[in-house]
Amino acid sequence: MKPAKSNANDRYVIIMAGGRGERFWPVSREKTPKQLITLLGKRSFLQQAVDRVLPVVPLKNIIIITNAVQAPQVAKQLPKLPKENIIAEPVGRDTCAAVTLGAAIVGARSTTAVMAVLPADHVIPEDKKFQQVLADAFDLAGRGQVIVTIGIKPTEPATGYGYIHAGPALPPPQGVKSYKTTFFKAERFVEKPNHEKAVEYLDSGAYRWNAGMFIWSFVTVTQGLEKHQPEMAAACQRWFKVANQPAKLKKVLAKEYPEIKKISIDFALMEHAQNVVVADGSFEWDDLGAWPALARHVKPDAEGNSAVGDFVHVDSSRNIVYDARTKNRTPIAVVGLRDCIIVQTDDAVLVAHKSQAQKIKEMVAKLGADKKYKHLV
Repeated sequence: MKPAKSNANDRYVIIMAGGRGERFWPVSREKTPKQLITLLGKRSFLQQAVDRVLPVVPLKNIIIITNAVQAPQVAKQLPKLPKENIIAEPVGRDTCAAVTLGAAIVGARSTTAVMAVLPADHVIPEDKKFQQVLADAFDLAGRGQVIVTIGIKPTEPATGYGYIHAGPALPPPQGVKSYKTTFFKAERFVEKPNHEKAVEYLDSGAYRWNAGMFIWSFVTVTQGLEKHQPEMAAACQRWFKVANQPAKLKKVLAKEYPEIKKISIDFALMEHAQNVVVADGSFEWDDLGAWPALARHVKPDAEGNSAVGDFVHVDSSRNIVYDARTKNRTPIAVVGLRDCIIVQTDDAVLVAHKSQAQKIKEMVAKLGADKKYKHLV
């Protein structure tokens, strides 16, 4: 007999918010990383992520997994969220550990729960379309032993994302009206491809970007861990026993977490599981990976410069200019620069070529290694 459709009170959302967002330095810092800053709109990416799921899941069922450095700022940004719903990892151990911890916390509240694991820093302008896909995915995951992942329809041959090969479309479960969302069998997960392969994937129409969004029941994810990651499953059981006692959980995590295997949920579970279903994410989506991505969301001038701030230029084109200062803003004047990133904060200025945006991480590491500049990280 299949489990009945889950109700809203048995649905949970785990938002992963522990990253450092180093590629968005100098605006993104260790204490206030990308997900906690306001780059687009008037609310941070984390606040937007919470706003987005509230029509589908009650606030009391939203759990944020972050780290000790960022937890105070998370609490400040989400004052209505119960404080026991903000969980700080003692150290970063990649996404499988965070998922395992989230499953233990959700399972301790309800062993019949269905939960979504979502990133904190994505741009999804079409909230209603996303909410429809999420609600359908919750329903499907609550009815059977399936892992649902939301795959995004590619709009370009991107080489920075993993891909999912979507097989045939699946009929709705017996006795269920057709979903508004199309679900496919996941044939396989593919690593970040080269350009030629990415073009092939795009043209075929059978591939989706892997956006790192997963929906499953507590029972399904723990069974998956038992089968493919027994050590993680054992940790989940231990944490499950103390999950409703925050002080005890904190103590146990401090002791055990540093020894946990560092592995992503994709490698640990998704690539091995045979019961993965892809929900067709036909909404607008962007994973702002680095400064050049901002150009997709800021209207350019006639020369292709995307600027937030007081920007004046002569013979300059295709630049990204961002002034994070709120007081005492001064004009940013540029002459003869092309394809550059210029970012101004109260205590630092970044000037980089767009083609070198990935090396900003190296700059952050260099600053962090120098006592003189460590405070800027």
